[in-house]
Amino acid sequence: MRTLCSSTLIAEAMVIGFAGLVAMRLSDISTGTVWSVSGIAMVLCVTLCGLITRPGGVWIGWVLQGALIASGFVVPPMFALGVVFAVLWWAAVHYGRRIDALKAERAATQSAETA
Repeated sequence: MRTLCSSTLIAEAMVIGFAGLVAMRLSDISTGTVWSVSGIAMVLCVTLCGLITRPGGVWIGWVLQGALIASGFVVPPMFALGVVFAVLWWAAVHYGRRIDALKAERAATQSAETA
């Protein structure tokens, strides 16, 4: 799960950076505010890569997805991109857990065969 979620979060951090550039030009929000919010969100994405397997890590990711969708009020295309990343986040969590379960099952089978 960690690999899939981390790759989604890194891609999301890049999209947030590009959205910051767009927001700087298209909105009346000050440049400092745009980069403060974008910078915090980007750092949160990268930090969350290391925290994803800890309790609450997935839920923090969901909050981040909601914030990305809400950023569409500043940059309208972010509504669509936010939904896309929310779907990617769901897929990374869902299929990542399935892969982890299959790996654990395979490891248990192999250790039972060797014993």
